[in-house]
Amino acid sequence: MPESKTRRKNRRPEEGSGQADYRPLPVWYKPVMFGLMLLGLLWIMVYYISQGVLPLVTAGGWNIVIGFGLAMVGFFMTTRWR
Repeated sequence: MPESKTRRKNRRPEEGSGQADYRPLPVWYKPVMFGLMLLGLLWIMVYYISQGVLPLVTAGGWNIVIGFGLAMVGFFMTTRWR
């Protein structure tokens, strides 16, 4: 009776096959991701606690956009986190 072929368990996806790339992330990725989320949160908290005086007086209401932007970059980085 013929034997069946064995499967390779650790197959890498072929290029152009549409499968995800499973390379490990750099060591700095996770601290930067969490750091941006925390920095955005702190930026908004400082803006509200200081009643608009800090972190940037000249930015005015745009301080909220800057804080949310920093946090959103961190949240977008979570899509690549494994």
